[in-house]
This record gives sequence, C-alpha cells and structure tokens, in this order.
Amino acid sequence: MSLEHAIAMIGHQADACAELESPLYAALLRRVARDVRDGGPCAAAIAGYEDAPGPDAIALRLLGGVHALVLTGRAPALAAHYPSAGGSFDPGETDAIWSAFRSTVAAELPWIRDWMTRPPQTNEVGRANLLITGLLHALARYPLPVRIFELGASAGLNLLADRFRYESAGFAYGQAESPVLLPDAWHGAPPAWLTGPQPTVSVTERRGCDLTPIDPVSPEGSLALRAYVWADQPARAARLDGALQLAATTPVPVEPLGAAEFLGAVEPAEGTLTVVWHSVMRQYVPAEEWALVEAELERLARTSTTAAPFAHIAFEPRRVGKEHRFLLTVRTGRAGEQVIAEARPHGLPARTVD
Repeated sequence: MSLEHAIAMIGHQADACAELESPLYAALLRRVARDVRDGGPCAAAIAGYEDAPGPDAIALRLLGGVHALVLTGRAPALAAHYPSAGGSFDPGETDAIWSAFRSTVAAELPWIRDWMTRPPQTNEVGRANLLITGLLHALARYPLPVRIFELGASAGLNLLADRFRYESAGFAYGQAESPVLLPDAWHGAPPAWLTGPQPTVSVTERRGCDLTPIDPVSPEGSLALRAYVWADQPARAARLDGALQLAATTPVPVEPLGAAEFLGAVEPAEGTLTVVWHSVMRQYVPAEEWALVEAELERLARTSTTAAPFAHIAFEPRRVGKEHRFLLTVRTGRAGEQVIAEARPHGLPARTVD
C-alpha cells in the first residue's frame, strides 16, 4: 500500500505542476511515477519515505534534491534542460531530459536519499501577497504597531512581507525600490477597501518557528531554498533572490520549535497588534499537534482586548464542496473568522471570494 500511495502522490503532484504552469516538472514526475512502479532508480531514491507527511512531500523532495545537483554543477547533462541553470526546456526533448534525470538519480543516490529526509521548504515569497492583505485588513480595525509571529516559517522570508512591493491594477503597496516585486497581485479588481488609503504598517517585532529552520544567508540554506523553487519558473526564482537580499540585511529569528510550543510563549501586548500568521504549512502538521495549536490560538483570541488585540491570518488549502481551494482567512480579536480572498498555491494572483 505504501508504494501505491507513493505512486499516486507523485501522479497528483505531476497534475499540480501542470496546472501551476511547470511543464518540465509535470513531464518528469509522470516518468518518475512509472520508474517507481518499475523498480528503477527513483524507487531506490524514495524507499522508506513512501509515507512521508504532506501530500507533495515525496515528489518535491526528490525534485529538490535533483535541482540542487543541477544548481551546483553536478548534473551538467540535465542542466542543459533546466532554465534555472541557463538551459531551456523543449517538450519535444522529453525523452532526453528524462534519461538525464534518471541517470542523475542513479549516479547520485546517496545525495538524493539525504534530500528525502528534508521537508520541502519553498518559503514561497508569492504567498506574502495574501499575508500582507490579511495584515492590512486587520490593521483597518486595529491601527497599531505590529508584532508578527509566523508558524512554519522556514527561513523567515515572509516575515519581511512589509518590505516587499505589491502591484496590480488599482493597487500598490510597499516601497517602490524593494528588491522583491510581486506584480499582478490581483486577478481583476482588488477589494474596494484595499484600494483606498492604507494603514501604516510598523513592525516592532518579527519572529517565527520551524522544526527545521533554514539559514537563508548560509550557502547551504540559500541552495536549499533555490532548489525547492521549480526549475522552469524564473519569476518565482527572482522573487526569492530579492527576498534573500533583504534577509542578508534584516535577519529574522526562526526558532527550532513546534508551532504549539512556540505559541505557548506568545501573549498579546498593550499598544500593539499581535499577529500570528502562516501559509500552506497546515498539511505538514500532525493532527494531534494542530489541535494544540488551535487551543493556543483560542487562548490568544480570548485574551485579546482593544488595547492589546490579536489577529490570526492564514493562507491554507481547504475543501469547499468538491473543490480544493487556497483561502485567506482573518480572525481579529474575539470575532469570528472571515474569508477575505483566495489564490493559487504560490499566492499570485489573488482574487476576491464570491
């Protein structure tokens, strides 16, 4: 059952890559699924990790490990087909690309096996588009200096979301000279409340937690982050490069803690808006741990006051009827949760929810 589960998950991720405009990874993962079924090098690479947590864990860990080899010059035949390494993807050369990929996995099996132990931490910068929208929404109610605490923060890049530049028709936020530009932030018109005068964002504290935090300024850390960006999506790579520039000048502490333990030390503070936010990390947290997280979030909501308010901002996938949608929700103070917007998994563009 574990092997069949792995094959199914790899296939699902192939479909997701196709939908999210990564034809290179979609084509490779379809071949990977067959190679796993046939007992090839990819089967050896994932052996023992068939039930890794998270629906995309197996496929993205494998792709990340191979991409790291490409970025470090250890897979030149494959690099010729990877846009991230200066190559180009031609769908008509899929057989040659697959041959190079499969040979790379076989030749570098210990390296790939090591990458299978690592969680797929994209620290996707595009998701800041939703987080900043949620923050501006909360600040409209509580116009105060902000303390931000992020769950599953990885390298902490999205804790710098207020330093990014967001643009769309009828909407712009952030410093024009920011090295991180998120264009086409909205599909269609953004919410009317977002197009008027925006509240000032003044962040007095920013901290995060992650079971395995990444140091974004270390060579190993920046390689890991770049390796998990899909190799044929240069816009995402450019956003990451800009965020890494900011991280080099504005270090953000990310503690090696579980989310519940981290939240246990967070308290609302007089004269500030205390914000807990997270994006596309819930699926990697075991149910028993998430129950403890929800208890901590309830505690913070109960103790929220006008003078020391609390907001919970989340951009996470949810099942809505038969659909799987990625929704931005905001809960301010003791009020109930509001659905503010939705977006594709990487955060761009956002759209209002009917």
